[in-house]
Amino acid sequence: MDMESIPQEESSLPASGGILKTAVACVAGFLVPGLGHALLRKWDRALVFLAAICVMFFLGIRLQGRLFSPDFSEFFAILKFAAEAGGGLLYWLSWLQGLGTGNPAAYSYGFGNVFMYTAGLLNMLVVVDVFDIGMGRKK
Repeated sequence: MDMESIPQEESSLPASGGILKTAVACVAGFLVPGLGHALLRKWDRALVFLAAICVMFFLGIRLQGRLFSPDFSEFFAILKFAAEAGGGLLYWLSWLQGLGTGNPAAYSYGFGNVFMYTAGLLNMLVVVDVFDIGMGRKK
């Protein structure tokens, strides 16, 4: 058996420039939903994720949901904060502007919170998708 007939394995890791590009795309995608996909030239996904995550986040604020501040005294407060902060700059800019004070007496309060949790968690999943695309595991 000669060496030419043996199939050669392709490296699963991209070149060093690809790793840096992937890292930059992941950080950018975390800060601004959809930006990571845009940097990787996946324009359709970038627009869909940007629109979906922004609409969910701001709909949550509009439905009287509460933005939980970085409070590490209780376990569920940490989870709520982590889920919402997954929205990146959407969370931090809204929190700094005093939006999302919430109204527990409003009928839509729970729905608003769930919309904001979902937006942040979805953005985290979108960053994983950016990583997979950048590493060449997905097209």
